[in-house]
Amino acid sequence: MTTTEHAPTAAGSGSSASEAFRAAARETASVPAERVDAVARAVLRGVHQAIREHDVTYPEFQAAKQWLMDVGEGGEWPLFLDVFVEHVVEEVAARSQDGTKGSIQGPYYLPDQETLPWQTKLPMRPDEKGEPLVFAGQVRDLDGTPVAGAELDIWHADDDGYYSGFAPDIPAGNLRGVVVSDGQGRFEITTVQPAPYQIPTDGPTGKLIAAAAWHAWRPAHLHLMVRAPGHRTITTQLYFQGGEWLDSDVAEATKPELVLDPGPREDGRLGVTYDFVLERA
Repeated sequence: MTTTEHAPTAAGSGSSASEAFRAAARETASVPAERVDAVARAVLRGVHQAIREHDVTYPEFQAAKQWLMDVGEGGEWPLFLDVFVEHVVEEVAARSQDGTKGSIQGPYYLPDQETLPWQTKLPMRPDEKGEPLVFAGQVRDLDGTPVAGAELDIWHADDDGYYSGFAPDIPAGNLRGVVVSDGQGRFEITTVQPAPYQIPTDGPTGKLIAAAAWHAWRPAHLHLMVRAPGHRTITTQLYFQGGEWLDSDVAEATKPELVLDPGPREDGRLGVTYDFVLERA
């Protein structure tokens, strides 16, 4: 479970997520005016309909306006949008995607992590808490051909539910890395099993969650971005069978195909195998 000691604040996490988002190499999409018109009008119609359907009052409207201002000033738009909106964008993207099921990227991705060999241990503290986990598998094409040299960009929370780069006292790059598959597309990653975590609730996103009497928890998961030249990149999350909050993820990002079921290995550690299937670009 996440502890409150040294917990990241919403403002701190929002600032880190905003910096990471802006620093990532992204091209600004060139969107035709008619597309902007259609989508913007649809969004506004939805807002207008909600106001009419629920008889929203002026005090409620002013409270919503203040909340929107607070989200922006607190740097929480990456947090809010990734938790409450991204899963639908991913759902739309998945309509034209074959191979491994995708999931949301979330706000805690950091690019340019250490490159690691196919058999490796993720960077971690000497006294890293958590159940040791060996995560292995193979990257293949849709036709079953192994994909040599595929990059598995992996990151996850620690045993307290915190991410390096977004919480104080955690070394940079902790439990993050880019693992390169071998000539047969294989990988074997030693890490620790992550914990469920509560998204930061001390800011405006948390105020909305509290006001609506929602919970703010995500089930334990591994993040992965699997890429290879000539193939479509898969961004996904892998969860754990029987994990807390698996059936009520605040981000609504779980899928049955993405649930792992680790078991004991001969060396006493937990182990699990999961293969990734990439489609040609």
